[in-house]
Amino acid sequence: MPAAIHPLVIAVPDADLDDLRDRLRRTRWPEPETVGDWSQGVPLEHLRELCRYWAEDYDWRATEARLNAVPQFRTEIDGLSIHFLHARSPRPDALPLVLTHGWPGSVVEYLKVVGPLTDAGFHVVVPSLPGYGFSGKPVGPGWGIDRIADAWAQLMARLGYQRYGAAGSDWGTSVSTVLAHRDPAHLAGIHLVPPLAAPDPATFDDLTPAERAALADLERARKTEDGYSLEHSTRPQTVGYGLVDSPVALCAWIVEKFHAWSDGDALSRDDLLDNLMLYWLPGTGASSARLYWESFATVQQWFTSATPDVVRVPTGCSIFPKENPRASRRWAERRFADIRHWNELDRGGHFAAFEQPELFTAELVTFFDLVRGQGTSSGPATVGTENEPGLGPAPRTNVSSRTTPAGP
Repeated sequence: MPAAIHPLVIAVPDADLDDLRDRLRRTRWPEPETVGDWSQGVPLEHLRELCRYWAEDYDWRATEARLNAVPQFRTEIDGLSIHFLHARSPRPDALPLVLTHGWPGSVVEYLKVVGPLTDAGFHVVVPSLPGYGFSGKPVGPGWGIDRIADAWAQLMARLGYQRYGAAGSDWGTSVSTVLAHRDPAHLAGIHLVPPLAAPDPATFDDLTPAERAALADLERARKTEDGYSLEHSTRPQTVGYGLVDSPVALCAWIVEKFHAWSDGDALSRDDLLDNLMLYWLPGTGASSARLYWESFATVQQWFTSATPDVVRVPTGCSIFPKENPRASRRWAERRFADIRHWNELDRGGHFAAFEQPELFTAELVTFFDLVRGQGTSSGPATVGTENEPGLGPAPRTNVSSRTTPAGP
């Protein structure tokens, strides 16, 4: 008997929204920064205005409706409840595609591209990482990128997909790369934003201007940007208390990264808060940070010092200019043996699907069109109604910020 897949409709209780507004209004603010820029963190007046808007004007119900407009589900994998979006394409040749977000993102990052991707011939599956959004929170160690990749392979098999593509950014890049090792027989290809590959010392006497800039940005990030990852990867529980209890602390912690890693003003206040709510409502400040404790040392090595593995699954690579790291093609080719698509774009940052949805969609379409017709059928297997996402009415589910919303 196939494992059950349960429809989900998000319905956050009014009391949780009232509690959020009350906490925002009672914030105990610090004094202003002593500089005129962001070098000490989020400026006081910037954060106060954003949080005023969050308390007084932001409309969660509109975002809730946008989320609920995409079919959503939960299923238990390896003892943990996994939340995911699943939008099917009407095209008969549609290719299943699993899109994985990272930190400080969420499934909200992909809402702008779900419709265009289904129109372009993809069955789109967007899971919330374990400990993120409305997925369950692991109660023991071990949920690193390898176990997540195994869970995604099981999820796609459970949905009946014999052949699929994988794509993502941030943690999604690493999970998709691990999938290429752990489920290559079923992968049509992986698309990475960006590919993670260490600089090649053999090229250091003959660097291109782009490679010099990439190395300089890695060094700058090591000196001024990596405090959050050091805290996440060493003491996630400690920082988690403030992130779960204080909406202002959570807002500052996450918005700082959107400011640093985005390209210009592509994201609105509503975009930022839509994403932030998927951390505040389920209280995932600590649980999301623990993924760094599990896997960041390995991933950081991949893009700074050594990438000992070779990935042989067909690979597409999109390099957005505000991204960091930015491997050059000759560095990436040492790890990814079958690069079918490589493009260095002229705008966009770390949150490419969120910031530049049209460019992001075009990149995926261009790459996966190169591999779509190869291999076995990508159609879904025949499964029962309970396991057929999109069929039948979905029960409304109250998602409380004071309880674990998607526990096993």
